Amino acid sequence: MTADLSTIVKAYDVRGVVPDQWDEPLAELFGAAFAQVTGADAVVIGHDMRPSSPGLSRAFARGAAALGVHVTEIGLCSTDQLYYASGALNLPGAMFTASHNPAQYNGIKMCRAGAAPVGQDTGLAEIRELVEGWSETGAPEPAATPGTITRRDTLEDYAAHLRSLVDLTSVRPLKVVVDAGNGMGGHTVPTVFAGLPLDLVPMYFELDGTFPNHEANPLDPANIVDLQKRVREEGADLGIAFDGDADRCFVVDERGDAVSPSAITALVAARELAKNGGKGTVIHNLITSWSVPEVVRENGGTPVRTRVGHSFIKAEMARSGAIFGGEHSAHYYFADFWNADTGMLAALHVLAALGGQDGPLSGLLAQYDRYAGSGEINSTVADQPGRLAAIRSAYEGRESITLDDLDGLTVSAPDWWFNVRPSNTEPLLRLNAEARDETTMAKVRDEVLAIIRA
Repeated sequence: MTADLSTIVKAYDVRGVVPDQWDEPLAELFGAAFAQVTGADAVVIGHDMRPSSPGLSRAFARGAAALGVHVTEIGLCSTDQLYYASGALNLPGAMFTASHNPAQYNGIKMCRAGAAPVGQDTGLAEIRELVEGWSETGAPEPAATPGTITRRDTLEDYAAHLRSLVDLTSVRPLKVVVDAGNGMGGHTVPTVFAGLPLDLVPMYFELDGTFPNHEANPLDPANIVDLQKRVREEGADLGIAFDGDADRCFVVDERGDAVSPSAITALVAARELAKNGGKGTVIHNLITSWSVPEVVRENGGTPVRTRVGHSFIKAEMARSGAIFGGEHSAHYYFADFWNADTGMLAALHVLAALGGQDGPLSGLLAQYDRYAGSGEINSTVADQPGRLAAIRSAYEGRESITLDDLDGLTVSAPDWWFNVRPSNTEPLLRLNAEARDETTMAKVRDEVLAIIRA
């Protein structure tokens, strides 16, 4: 019987419940398909701390090796550590993780050599087609000589590479609370932060893919409550939270207040532009704050607005030669990290910026956080096109208002803007609104929500 992969092969990765939606025999076919589509003679594979990850990862390795491909296994790692290995070794890579999803999920994030993304339009559709076919006809004919499977530890090299990209020599002593959420940050942070003048207060560093303390998704405010409380209790200079596969980082200031990822994007953009002689292109998605393009221009750079999603950001970075890119979801992309996203490198930039001056983080970030934002608000909607049409009808033709359709619908006025996007995977509309003050933002937010939820 042909496997139905429509529910697990997403726009950018493979993700589903194990073993209900996929299992090790299917992972083996994915390994063979990945080998065939990339055409590589060697690949690198890593995995997170989920209970199902080692078995799925090894099955994928067997599938690739059966076709004559040499496999380097780097074992437990963060997603950006896998991207490091793909870039440094110049090999296609596969990371077994379901990021912030609950424990019963697992997935595969795949890339070509140099950490170039594999998405629907860049190989994932072909991989799906091969796996579906082989699930019906049986695995492909093995190579006359199978590939080897070897182990390699890349953690120290990954940490050294990250530290080489940020000048940390003048950082003053800082007290930092880090919430790893029982995810891969607990594995990478001790090595990356080693030797820095940091009083590290670890939270939930034990690797546990059942996430006993809270979901490893810091984008949900409920999941950073423990971190905020601990920062205040410790009198720490800042708090940092990582998601399950530690490719995203979220920041809490010395008061325990959550810092907008747009403010972090603006801060890092200013630093990357300074490093690049005050020039360069910086990518931001269309729901980052107005602050981001403003700061980029003020620091000599050229901002470029894109759709939401890492494949769009990475493609635009490659096309434009951008030096940095940031998203509202706390994904940060660096040209000197193969255009890949790494929350750990963004965290080092924050530490360097804070530790290079005497003031508190809230004061440092005030210049980068200029507007009132709603955050992302999700509404369950049966008729997404109908609600979007109703919003368009309500605002079209109003004086001084512009509409654009780059990603969902963005409506802009001189003092505010909002974007409404349909989810690709769920019956949801996602609203993000921003204004020059809190009162205006709340008015716009509530007006749009009333139309969405009518």
